[in-house]
Amino acid sequence: MPDFAVSRLFSVLSCLGVTEVERLSILQAAGLSTAHVPPFLPDSPALVLDVQDVALTQMILLYNYPAHQPVRLLTEAGAVHELTLGDWQVGELGSLYILAREPGYAFETFQEIIAHLRAPDGCPWDRKQTHQSLRQHLLEETYEAIEAIDENDPAKMVEEFGDVLLQIFLHAQIGYEAGEYRLADVVKGISDKIIRRHPHVFGEVLVDGVGEVLTNWEAIKKEERKKSGASEKGILDGLPRALPGLQLALEYQDRAARVGFDWPEVEGVLDKIREEIDEVRRAETPDELAGELGDLFFALVNLARWKKVDAEVALHKTNLKFKRRFGHIEKRARELGRALPEMSLDEMDALWNEAKSQGL
Repeated sequence: MPDFAVSRLFSVLSCLGVTEVERLSILQAAGLSTAHVPPFLPDSPALVLDVQDVALTQMILLYNYPAHQPVRLLTEAGAVHELTLGDWQVGELGSLYILAREPGYAFETFQEIIAHLRAPDGCPWDRKQTHQSLRQHLLEETYEAIEAIDENDPAKMVEEFGDVLLQIFLHAQIGYEAGEYRLADVVKGISDKIIRRHPHVFGEVLVDGVGEVLTNWEAIKKEERKKSGASEKGILDGLPRALPGLQLALEYQDRAARVGFDWPEVEGVLDKIREEIDEVRRAETPDELAGELGDLFFALVNLARWKKVDAEVALHKTNLKFKRRFGHIEKRARELGRALPEMSLDEMDALWNEAKSQGL
């Protein structure tokens, strides 16, 4: 850095009253012109020099900071103002000093917490975990995150996404300790993949709609496999078999439909459902019945796909509806002093209809 630049920097810091420069990030505001998020850690102080576009800079900073975030502005006229990020007005040009947020808002800080948990002086339970022992936790936390999405509960989403993130960081730490990979490798791998598979965003490729995006995506994946020496995969390969059955059926059907393997009209799907119901009726052995029921479920997923209904979500909602209505039966039975096993089906059905009439 030239001497005059160093001299000016110290002058700016002095005017702003900044005496502690440890972990201080410094950048020219022009460096934010193409950014979408701030390129520095929110739990460290930062100095943005020579802001000429307040609205743009403010919008980018608000990605990682709340509107009430304390900042200091050294105006072009040499005045220093103490204000909040949200109060910063268009036209107030100059250099902006952003105070560090409390610890815990940066990925690196969280990475240190996880490394500490796994260290010799950390938590005995966390130190004992392996990829396999954590497998079920990752699955459970993922489903809890999905439940938060289904409930459209932002506060719950924040909590559950954090629990999923914990699992990712734990697996990355275990991978590092085993000499397999680092968290940085995980981030680098997915960053490269996203950029590589979005040439219409990060390159010069032009696309016309979602259809072309998906076509390009599959072509890029095919080229990736070719370069890596991997064997040629079929259209239905690459999907995890651990996916829930309804979701896996939908993914298979979607992929097959992309290359034209699909009914020309929804009537064909309805006819197939009728055919499968007849075959269920004719099934004579348990194995035959299981196979025919599987075919029927598959055909019903196809109908849901044609009608743009998520079969997994639809069944989940019906499960919850059944739980609510059966819960009403249990509640009313207690109120009546009756035990469920002693009630007739007609009596329970009447309570079920009572629940329906109440909108349960």
